[in-house]
Amino acid sequence: MTIRFLAQELYRLTQKVEELEAALKALGDEAPLTERARLETELMQARKEQEHLRAVLEAKKKSRWFKK
Repeated sequence: MTIRFLAQELYRLTQKVEELEAALKALGDEAPLTERARLETELMQARKEQEHLRAVLEAKKKSRWFKK
């Protein structure tokens, strides 16, 4: 994967995490627990994927820097 592609995917995931956080915040206290649990699970998975992609991007940038 290219650095550009990784950066674009990281940006997309960052947007998704922000949207999920906003959706959770907007639910309020009276939201059904199933909906809250679904959003929290989706948010946790998106954050995990985001952190993985961030680590891959950093590793790719470092390896590219050392090749020069």
